[in-house]
Amino acid sequence: MDKVVGSAAEAVADIGDGASLAVGGFGLSGNPMVLIEALLATGVGDLKVVSNNCGVDDWGLGLLLGAGRLAKMTASYVGENKEFERQFLSGELEVELTPQGTLAEKLRAGGSGIAAFFTPTGVGTQVAEGGLPRRYDGSGGVAVASPVKETRTFAFAGSEREFVLEEAITTDFALVHAAKGDRHGNLVFNKAARNFSPLAAMAGRVCIAQVEELVEPGQLDPDEIHLPGIYVHRVVHVGTDIEKRIEKRTVREGGTIGAGAGSDGATAAGASTGKEA
Repeated sequence: MDKVVGSAAEAVADIGDGASLAVGGFGLSGNPMVLIEALLATGVGDLKVVSNNCGVDDWGLGLLLGAGRLAKMTASYVGENKEFERQFLSGELEVELTPQGTLAEKLRAGGSGIAAFFTPTGVGTQVAEGGLPRRYDGSGGVAVASPVKETRTFAFAGSEREFVLEEAITTDFALVHAAKGDRHGNLVFNKAARNFSPLAAMAGRVCIAQVEELVEPGQLDPDEIHLPGIYVHRVVHVGTDIEKRIEKRTVREGGTIGAGAGSDGATAAGASTGKEA
């Protein structure tokens, strides 16, 4: 079952207006940039995207956002993108903020056939009680607010605790970046790029993976595989010579670069030349 397609453009060709997408990435680690750029080139819009964050103004999902292609963003962190703030406050973009662990579990549950689950995260806050702004009206008022969620008390770990019901997430498509993959769609992720990518892949009814290194079936050790190919439907080989960015570079005394996540999940710890590790 060879899942390799000839180009990113071919891989995303059937993503239409209004589609929902689960997109891998953690900060700028593991952003499927080749697929995002191919999707941008199609001109589709009104997209509903689920991802940990929305990139930055000129990278990651920020490219689709800046072009006005996103209708709704479900994320746990959105603080690195000024255009995101502008669109949200002006009422152009609907935003569903979700606790990070809850977002991860909502994606995993969707990919596992679990419709909903109870979690203590968010109990006693607007996450459970509702009222979080999802869309503004452009004049400072709230046009759409989050709903009240069901809560229930369970005996858990030796005590009675309250939990909130969270529904799973499934999407029409998933876009992910992997360090390595085979023709059957088995994938290996690198470091921080693994944080959300397998979960996003699971949640998409059609998963498209861009891979840096493409190998033949059987060349990956079964214990090395992070995501089995049953979740992956299309594979695009992009090679290793692709641009990767570091979200934040910090310089300490002595001219060395501190930690900053690169798009391949590596951390920068090079000299003051700014080279990625």
